[in-house]
Amino acid sequence: MRCYITAVCLLMHTLLTGQESRPLQTLANQPGKIGWFLAPSLGATTMDGDGALLLNLRTGAVLGDQFSVGAYANTALTDIFPLSEPLDGVYMDYYSFGGFVEYTLKSSSLFHLSFPVYFGYGEVEMDNNFGPAGLGEANFFQLEPTALLELNLHRHARLQLGAGYRLISDMNYRNLNQSDLSGWSAYLGLRVGLFRFR
Repeated sequence: MRCYITAVCLLMHTLLTGQESRPLQTLANQPGKIGWFLAPSLGATTMDGDGALLLNLRTGAVLGDQFSVGAYANTALTDIFPLSEPLDGVYMDYYSFGGFVEYTLKSSSLFHLSFPVYFGYGEVEMDNNFGPAGLGEANFFQLEPTALLELNLHRHARLQLGAGYRLISDMNYRNLNQSDLSGWSAYLGLRVGLFRFR
């Protein structure tokens, strides 16, 4: 009997010691599995011949420090005065929001490339100094493939510079159509977050 008790005690001690020596395995401490980030940026573009300053905010999950998925919101910070608009005293508001997927090439290099593709819903509306101008609005689907050069400033911060091309689905609003809103945008921003779990 004493032999059985000794054997059980030794077995329990071995199992408990083995469990104590191994770190707790969780999703968050798996190297390179899942991270997160927040990326504000400023953009410059033109719509129907007038320049606009854009604010782009995005956040998402980083999968293995190469693939990212998340959500974005993009809006014009300045009033847009379309060249085709016949009325004086009105300007156009623009915004879009949706999701994105992204691939980052060689993220551990000081300089590297990242390729987000945005897809979502957009809207334009004519306003005046008192609010909506009562001229309706137009909604559309937006797709914007983008290429960004990233500079690793810090383990948790990257500077981004690049450009994207905004593709707008079929739409008609006042004298505007999708070709008036489609076009290039240049971006400068910062991406901060926990990119890897090392």
